[in-house]
Amino acid sequence: MTRFWNAGRNADAIFAISLLVAVCALSILVPLLWPLDPIRGQLTATFRPPMSVVGGQLHPLGTDQLGRDLLARLGLGTAISLGIVLFASVIAVVLGTTLGMIAGYFGGWLDVVIMRAVDIQLAIPFILLILLIVAVVGPSMLNLIVVLGVTGWAIFARVARARTLEVRELEYIDASRAIGLPNFAILLRHVLPNIAGSQIVLLTLDLPRLIILEASVGFLGLGVQPPTPTLGNLIGEGRSFILLANWLVLYPGLVIGCLVVGCNLLGDWLVRRADRRGA
Repeated sequence: MTRFWNAGRNADAIFAISLLVAVCALSILVPLLWPLDPIRGQLTATFRPPMSVVGGQLHPLGTDQLGRDLLARLGLGTAISLGIVLFASVIAVVLGTTLGMIAGYFGGWLDVVIMRAVDIQLAIPFILLILLIVAVVGPSMLNLIVVLGVTGWAIFARVARARTLEVRELEYIDASRAIGLPNFAILLRHVLPNIAGSQIVLLTLDLPRLIILEASVGFLGLGVQPPTPTLGNLIGEGRSFILLANWLVLYPGLVIGCLVVGCNLLGDWLVRRADRRGA
């Protein structure tokens, strides 16, 4: 009975991990093993539905308006989108956690300046800010990674500051100061390990936002430029042909849905697990 109950409580995590593993397998195995070129097409094979065979070659997910294999493009596009989101999330977590620890540990004018910057950024809609910056600096993969990362640090800074305010009052922090340990060493060796868990949980909950933002920017044509595929620009290219070839939008949308649902379920499970441990 206990084993069944534990399996029930972990069902969300198992389902979430299954979705994320399936998407990661698509992004790794297809670019490595699928023989068709995701960039070059065959004009005699345009708009072929899923499971079509053209010239002896199977197209499991069909082809697009230029005769390019959708499975090959979806695998490469998923890999690129995941890479953008993961690198952007690293920038956001590192920048936000560092500034949040500094604000919470030192306080004073540093705390005021950093928190006012957080308030200003959170007051501006993320998608409008990202579109404005990308329109100014130009669309490219590197620019998109930097913009998504720099505009996503605020929530991590706020949580890191709150946790640092708790940790800095602990007795062993006072003992570390008393023996002359530098502030940088205290932050790195004692404060960071205590707030890392909450930052990781927050990251899993924030990843869906980054996935949607990256797809939205790509959909609007301000992300990675065609013919290089991403999940967003695959949907953007296919929207004009949705009545003729709905699979061009359906499959990228399903991958985005799997990523968002998987990250949300995993994040919720981690929150519940942390609450049970705290209780």
